[in-house]
Amino acid sequence: MTQSDIVQKVWNYCNVLRDDGVSYGDYLEQLTYLLFLKMAYEYSKPPYNRESIIPKGLDWESLKSKEGSELEAHYIKILQELGRKSGLLGLIFRKAQNKIQDPAKLKRLISLIDQENWVGLDIDVKGEIYEGLLQKNAEDTKSGAGQYFTPRPLIKAIVEVMRPQPNMTICDPACGTGGFLIAAYEYITKHYPLDKEQKEFLKNKAFKGWEIVDNTARLCAMNLYLHGIGGENSIPVIVQDALAVDPGERFDMVLTNPPFGKKSSITITNEEGKEDKGGLIYQRDDFWVTTSNKQLNFLQHVKTILKINGKAAVVIPDNVLFEGGAGEVIRRKLLHEFDVHTLLRLPTGIFYAQGVKANVLFFDKKPAREKPWTEKLWIYDFRTNKKFTLKKNPLRFEDLQDFIKCFNPENRLERKETERFKAFTYDELINRDKVNLDITWLKDKSLDDIENLPHPDELLSEILNEIESIYEEFRDI
Repeated sequence: MTQSDIVQKVWNYCNVLRDDGVSYGDYLEQLTYLLFLKMAYEYSKPPYNRESIIPKGLDWESLKSKEGSELEAHYIKILQELGRKSGLLGLIFRKAQNKIQDPAKLKRLISLIDQENWVGLDIDVKGEIYEGLLQKNAEDTKSGAGQYFTPRPLIKAIVEVMRPQPNMTICDPACGTGGFLIAAYEYITKHYPLDKEQKEFLKNKAFKGWEIVDNTARLCAMNLYLHGIGGENSIPVIVQDALAVDPGERFDMVLTNPPFGKKSSITITNEEGKEDKGGLIYQRDDFWVTTSNKQLNFLQHVKTILKINGKAAVVIPDNVLFEGGAGEVIRRKLLHEFDVHTLLRLPTGIFYAQGVKANVLFFDKKPAREKPWTEKLWIYDFRTNKKFTLKKNPLRFEDLQDFIKCFNPENRLERKETERFKAFTYDELINRDKVNLDITWLKDKSLDDIENLPHPDELLSEILNEIESIYEEFRDI
């Protein structure tokens, strides 16, 4: 069977279950449980002969031999009992529930999975099947999973310029289904010949992710496992709100696309504190400023968890570039204490959330000193006069080649200005009103042509962002 045959076979079955009222998200969950049981069984057989982490009687063989209501009852028992275990097993089966109400459909899914030797498949093939299903899940608007799905071509381009290396520790504090961690893993395995110790480090110690949503963390754990990351006793994903505490760990690289929503019922206060505005409060003395803006708090969290000389790439919405109050304080601090060297302005139409205007901010953590670390911020405008849609004109990796070339990861000191790539000095930035980094210089052709005006959803999203920002500023006053 070819790779595309297997992908198509799994997708076709997905559509059968969908007709039965099972969403892609629920289908993917059930597939996660069953695939894991099957692969654990395969690893216990020659040539691997590993000791299975699945207790006898709760394993694949016990599931395969049953039918009808007996199968359904036994499947529920397996999910419940494995969910109480520790380690990777407990994470994958945490709060697991059977969503396949028809035992005949469950039996068909078990038969489908049993026909393949999953462990024998090339890792890339297993990963591709799973990534394909995750993308399909993101496209299923009813599941709401699009919020967790960063376009893979964008992730690949970010990793391409960040250049992770062997023995680096790499973190995503809002890891979703694990796209950034997997792309970093694939970059390292492709570009470096690894010795045994480096391979062991890459599998069990290099990656760490935080994810607040149980189901998404489960998909992430399984996605990483299918790509060869993590093991029985090494859990790369923590199910927790990353912003709740300083984890104490520091990382060489942070790659992340935090949740887009700005409003949060949680206010995070720094050591100076501030009046209680109601809702939950996290105390983070390592933060520069108190705010309930989730995006600004993630930026503050990233600056904390980076090692000195560590590198970060963070996807942020436009409001983080221009918002006053806490936003201005954070931008001033960031430009002074970090080398904020690159900003990629992203086009609309590449995310599953409608009308999102986002950017990627690249910065390096530096030791303390009086002189500002940012000398120049280079901005690449990949937004003006660029039109992408999810279906008809999706973003491709090739579309970001010019950005990768301009970024010049081999030597950032030898960058050259182009029509879309301009440098702004620290003094220019710090003297702008509210240290506003929302900078454009290209003429937007769509403004001359009424037929090319942005989609109403985009315009509405912009207006709402502006109103929310003004509201936040008034509230601070």
